[in-house]
Amino acid sequence: MMSGKTVRLTVAQALVRFLTKQMTVIDGETLPIVAGCWAIFGHGNVAGIGEALYQEREHFPTLRAHNEQAMALAATAFAKAAFRRRFMACTTSIGPGALNMVTAAAVAHVDRLPMLLLPGDVFANRLPDPVLQQIEDFQDGTVSANDCFKPVSRYFDRISRPEQLIPALQRAMSVLTDPAECGPVTLAMCQDVQTEAFDWPVSLFAEKVWAPRRVRPDESELAAAAAAIRAAKRPMILAGGGVLYSGASAELAAFAETHGLPVAVTQAGKSAIDERLPLALGAIGVTGTSAANALAADADLLIAVGTRMQDFTTGSWALFKAPDFKILALNVAPYDTAKHEAQPLVCDAKAGLAELSAALAGWKAPAAVAERAAKERAAWFEAADKALASTNAELPSDAQVIGAVARVFGVENSIVVNAAGGLPGELHKLWAPTSPGGYHMEYGFSCMGYEIAGGIGVKMARPDKEVVVMVGDGSYMMMNSEIATSVSLGVKLVIVVLDNHGFGCINRLQMETGGANFNNLWKDCAMAAQPDIDFAKHAESMGAIASKVSSIGDLEAALETARGNDRTTVVVIETHPLIVTEAGGHWWDVAVPEVSPRAEVGAARAKYETARRLRRVFN
Repeated sequence: MMSGKTVRLTVAQALVRFLTKQMTVIDGETLPIVAGCWAIFGHGNVAGIGEALYQEREHFPTLRAHNEQAMALAATAFAKAAFRRRFMACTTSIGPGALNMVTAAAVAHVDRLPMLLLPGDVFANRLPDPVLQQIEDFQDGTVSANDCFKPVSRYFDRISRPEQLIPALQRAMSVLTDPAECGPVTLAMCQDVQTEAFDWPVSLFAEKVWAPRRVRPDESELAAAAAAIRAAKRPMILAGGGVLYSGASAELAAFAETHGLPVAVTQAGKSAIDERLPLALGAIGVTGTSAANALAADADLLIAVGTRMQDFTTGSWALFKAPDFKILALNVAPYDTAKHEAQPLVCDAKAGLAELSAALAGWKAPAAVAERAAKERAAWFEAADKALASTNAELPSDAQVIGAVARVFGVENSIVVNAAGGLPGELHKLWAPTSPGGYHMEYGFSCMGYEIAGGIGVKMARPDKEVVVMVGDGSYMMMNSEIATSVSLGVKLVIVVLDNHGFGCINRLQMETGGANFNNLWKDCAMAAQPDIDFAKHAESMGAIASKVSSIGDLEAALETARGNDRTTVVVIETHPLIVTEAGGHWWDVAVPEVSPRAEVGAARAKYETARRLRRVFN
């Protein structure tokens, strides 16, 4: 119903209609910037938002998952695979349905990814209080379960009156599309307000195109950055996820080649550069290659592009050993350039690298830098090839399984997805992507259970690619229900389950810190019986094609078959819980008890104290 320049809609109807009118342009094509809404309905959203989504169902997809956390993880992965150019919304009931999304919100917050969360909330009029699933705060009548979203949202608002939606939507879109502020937005939707009608200005529903903002460098910061690089004797580049989000892969490769600078990558930045290039050294830090870490140890200047410099990247700040070591932080977020006494260059990666290269016209790093990079790179690839090689061992390593996946699917035509356990370390070292987005790792929050749900989001964003989800049995057990979602949506994944009978990665860490084998592998748990889970039959019961193999050769044959299958396929293989790639890597600061009755802990503490004395301490 329309009257003059207003249209009468419920709050939920206005919300959904607004979302359908927000657009973006990618490769010349105008697309909805909100790709759809994941929804699990319950009281608090089924009558309001549910009805509104139904009305727009023909041109605004509503998707259903089996777990609220999983659907929000799928939305997070979609945004990551879309390089933040598009995102998704998620709606739930109040109470446990809403709180199930908090972990996923934290993932998106840490990884700086856009996602719109629309949890139902309690009645704004408070007349039915306490309603089913309502959290009551004895000191604050304004608190609900949704307040838990505040620390993991970049913007939070509670819609308790219809007209509040208008500024809230504008602020939400501003955050969701801002390169520096980007992250999850939560609009807690009071359930009675969702259903209230209001006369909305027609202008609210005008189509709007959101283009990525490219912040260009300040002239003085740019001149200082160029001077710092020219003065360096052993410089190198560290590429983070910001390079991918900026679409700056070509500029990064050109900058490195023009100025003779080796490039290492973080977990988020892996695939920002083609790892076939001579100056590409691969992963850095705790899970880094021997090549990248060797140059990092001697570097006097680290040109950090689009990275927040977390401890796995820096080897807990023990990796960079040169006394004259400095950081030049090129980042669109001023927050990140202010870390660790870095010299700031606040700008978009694509624009910043181009302008910095122009400011360095005619300059090239000393030839010894590229020469050493070539030598270390060759040694690393020799070690990596050995780790990836096929084997007849009864229990293969994770690396040997990775080798089989790479041989069958090829790094050029597939995207590998993972998040937690021992696989992130092996994949960061050993998977060698050649194009942006060919490696999809959620390691900012290292969220177990992300893998399968994340794979759905990746495939939705990149339907042209074969998406291979590699997941340990521990993560599989935490969240496997989305196998059924992938089948029901027709989103084909290839899922490789590596079964080491427990939490093998954390068991190794337990051993390294002097701990006894305890409560990680099934055999070390205090239980009456060890479970013998048939993962293949379990996956098959949810509609997937599934099989279990017993060798690397059989795995490769099963993966070849999976390529031709018409729906999600799960292949299970048992792996060794202790074998890891010895080459590469670096110390990681995990505190060891100062006192213990166990000699093993005492020995581990002594090693720990020796190692942490090598940490670089910033003022």
